[in-house]
Amino acid sequence: MDVISVIRTKRDRGELSDEQIDWVIDAYTRGTVADEQMSSLAMAILLNGMNRKEIARWTAAMIASGERMDFSSLSRPTADKHSTGGVGDKITLPLAPLVAACGAAVPQLSGRGLGHTGGTLDKLEAIPGWRALLSNAEMLNVLEGVGSVICAAGDGLAPADKKLYALRDVTGTVEAIPLIASSIMSKKIAEGTGSLVLDVKVGTGAFMKNLDDARELASTMVELGTDSGVRTAALLTDMSTPLGLTAGNALEVRESVEVLAGGGPADVVELTLALAREMLDAAGLKDADPAKALADGSAMDVWRRMITAQGGDPDAELPVARERHVVTAPSSGVLTRLDAYDVGVAAWRLGAGRARKEDVVQAGAGVELHAKPGDSVEAGAPLMTLHTDTPERFEYALQSVEGAFDIAPAGKDFSATPIVLDRIG
Repeated sequence: MDVISVIRTKRDRGELSDEQIDWVIDAYTRGTVADEQMSSLAMAILLNGMNRKEIARWTAAMIASGERMDFSSLSRPTADKHSTGGVGDKITLPLAPLVAACGAAVPQLSGRGLGHTGGTLDKLEAIPGWRALLSNAEMLNVLEGVGSVICAAGDGLAPADKKLYALRDVTGTVEAIPLIASSIMSKKIAEGTGSLVLDVKVGTGAFMKNLDDARELASTMVELGTDSGVRTAALLTDMSTPLGLTAGNALEVRESVEVLAGGGPADVVELTLALAREMLDAAGLKDADPAKALADGSAMDVWRRMITAQGGDPDAELPVARERHVVTAPSSGVLTRLDAYDVGVAAWRLGAGRARKEDVVQAGAGVELHAKPGDSVEAGAPLMTLHTDTPERFEYALQSVEGAFDIAPAGKDFSATPIVLDRIG
């Protein structure tokens, strides 16, 4: 087997054989196939696609590159959730303890932000003392004792994907649907969860900009999960507008705690409950009521125990940025558009995200929104507040938010986009 023949097969729109896929994934993981060769193959896949058989085999080969976890010793059924990434997407934070409060075990292996999308681990690391890195034994102990855990995937879980994702990020091949699907599902299947709910974002702030691409990605991932024995469903959800009223790390933790306390923005609560019901249904816990678990404080109890179990202090003061800049409404009327991508880029430029994996994020940086589409605004009133420790970042961030919103005259009809756009699986 040689890598040139594998590249040529896909370059010429051929179907990769099982043997070719197994070999190239193993050889790349071991370093026999060079980065420039794998980037050429990734581009050929982006341009020419893969069929269902190829994607399934590619996913299986990435799973086989590392270990597989086993949760069969747990006393609860397992349910997991994965989001394809967005702006203000703090849903994992209230969702994991909420589903655990209803009787499931939630092994939430999460990642860090890159570019305009926020990372769950970056948000939680704003909590003093909280640890993202747990051993498999620690993870199992927290799951059994608390019911939910949010942590980083270990190096042994699908190492081929870790290496390939870093390459895709710098070669313009992140958007390849076969590679997105296999990247997500190789980790989730190797993780060993019994059921999985996918939150596939659609809109300007998402990787999938339109419904057709989102449906293709969701269908591909649902098929991969189902074929591997994982009960899988997907919700297509709107990411044209940021979720909630914050985009940033500590800012989003505060908002998540508000949701767990029975408050918080309506869109965050709505999506949290929709995903919770899907997860509980997939885990065989159809009679559980997540709305009740939010209202009676049991979800908050699990949150506090989960944070404590991972070394964090749930009562600690969260970091606050040293500098603020208020963006005011230029006119009175109705806010009709607030672009998720532009807000995400502003938060990133303020220090809430990273341009490279090794960059350090600012815990207190980000964007706080004072209005959402459909709200009435007055000229000169605060529209959003920018937070950062480094005020020299304001000018660059303001370039992003200048075109991020539209205000129409009062009385103009406005129709909000629903949060959940479709369901697959």
